[in-house]
Amino acid sequence: MAKVLDLDADGLRGIIAAVRSNPESEETAMMDRDLARRAAWWTHDRFGMFIHWGLYALPARHEWVKNREEIPDEKYDEYFSRFDPDLYDPEEWAEAAAYAGMRYVVLTTKHHEGFCLWDSALTDYKVTNTPCGKDLLRPFVEAFRAKGIKIGFYHSLIDWHHPDFTVDRVHPMRNNEAARAANAQKDMGRYAAYLRGQVRELLTNYGQIDYLFFDFSYPGEDGKGRDDWESEELLAMVRELQPNILVNDRLDLMDVPGGFDFITPEQVMVRSQPEIDGQPVLWETCQTFSGSWGYHRDEDTWKSVKQLLVLLIDTVSKNGNLLLNVGPTSRGEFDDRALDCLEGMGSWLRRHGRAIYGCGAAPAEFAVPQDCRLTYNAETNRLYVHVLNWPIRHLHLDGYAGRVSYAQLLHDGSEVFYSAAPKRLSHWEGESGNLTLELPVREPNIEVPVIELWLT
Repeated sequence: MAKVLDLDADGLRGIIAAVRSNPESEETAMMDRDLARRAAWWTHDRFGMFIHWGLYALPARHEWVKNREEIPDEKYDEYFSRFDPDLYDPEEWAEAAAYAGMRYVVLTTKHHEGFCLWDSALTDYKVTNTPCGKDLLRPFVEAFRAKGIKIGFYHSLIDWHHPDFTVDRVHPMRNNEAARAANAQKDMGRYAAYLRGQVRELLTNYGQIDYLFFDFSYPGEDGKGRDDWESEELLAMVRELQPNILVNDRLDLMDVPGGFDFITPEQVMVRSQPEIDGQPVLWETCQTFSGSWGYHRDEDTWKSVKQLLVLLIDTVSKNGNLLLNVGPTSRGEFDDRALDCLEGMGSWLRRHGRAIYGCGAAPAEFAVPQDCRLTYNAETNRLYVHVLNWPIRHLHLDGYAGRVSYAQLLHDGSEVFYSAAPKRLSHWEGESGNLTLELPVREPNIEVPVIELWLT
C-alpha cells in the first residue's frame, strides 16, 4: 500500500484536482448515470475484505520489508525459493469473510515486490515456480464467488523485481549507486507493456471482475506517474475488457474525465464525505486491523472490535465504504488475531446489518445526537442511531418531533418508548429536545447498540 495520508475532507479536496470541462454537458450526465449503475452494488454492500499476501509473509515484518531494509533481489529471492502455503484453503477464507459480513473481496495479485499469485505467461517470478507450484488465484476466485462475494483485484503499478523498472525514490535500491546507474539500460515503455499484459491476463482469465485497485502513483522528482504507467492506455483497456468494473483513483488521472470511479483515503477517518468541485464523490477507506497490511508477526497495535465497528459505522454515516485488510501467514492462514476481529464484527452485523447494508448518510435535517452516528436507508425510510457512549436513561433527538412513528433496539427488536416536547423531564434536565428516547439504564451487551427509528 501507499504511505498513510492523514487528511481531512479539506485535505482531500486539496490533493484531488478533478476537472470537468463542462459539468452541465449531456456527456457528463451520461458518465454520471453509468457510474451510478456500475457502483449500485458497491454503495449498497459497503463492507469489503482486503487481502495482502505475498513473499513478504515469510519475513513477517511488513509488506514493505524489501524497501524498508533495502534488501537486494538476490537476498529477497530466498523467500521465493521457500514460499509454500501448505495450509492455504480459500474456502476457509471465504467462510471467514462471509461470516464477518463482508460483501466483496480484493486480493493482491501482485504487490510492489513483483511476485505474482497466478500463473502469468509473462514472467517467471510467479507462484507456480515456487515450492507451492500452483496457481493460487483461480481457487480463490471460485471459493469467494461461490459465497456470493464480489471479486476484486489489487494490482501494483510498481514492480521492484522487473528488469525494466527504473530505480526511483521509493525503490529498495534507491541508495545503491550501481543500481541507479543501471537505469540507463532500462526501458519503462517495455515495463508499461508488461503491466498492461498482466492486467489483460487478470481481466480475461477469471470471469467477471467487479473491482480493480491500482497502487500507486507518485509523480514528481524521482517518482512515477501517468506517463510511466501509460495510464490512459491502461485504463482504456480495462474499460474495454470489463465494462462494468469499478476502478480506483491511483493512476494519476484525477483530471481526466472517467479517469477514476472512487477515491481511496487510506488509514484515515475523514471528517465529512469528500467532495470535488463542491460535489460529493464515491469513496472508500482502506484500513488495517493493525499497523501493517502484510502479515506482521510482532506488530501489536491491533484495534478492538468496537474500534473497528465504529470505523465501519462512521464511514457509512458519511456515504463511504470500508475495505478492511487481512494479512495471511506464509502457510496460508488468517491468524487468530484477525479471525477474532472478523468473528466479532460478524456477530454484530448479524443483528445490525440493516443499519449498514443499503444505508448511507442521514438526511441533513436530522441532527446527530451527542456521542452517536446516524445511518439511513432511503428505501425503507428508517433511521439508525448508533450509540457510541450509552447515556443514562434519556437520549434527546433535537428536531425529530413528529418525524418518528416507532422506535426499537435493533439487536433484539425491543420497543423503545419516546415522548415529544414540550415535556419537563425533571427539574435538572429542563425541557427535552423535541423527542426523547427512554432507554434502559443498563447498556445492552452489544459493542455498539443501535436504535432503529421508523420515520413518518
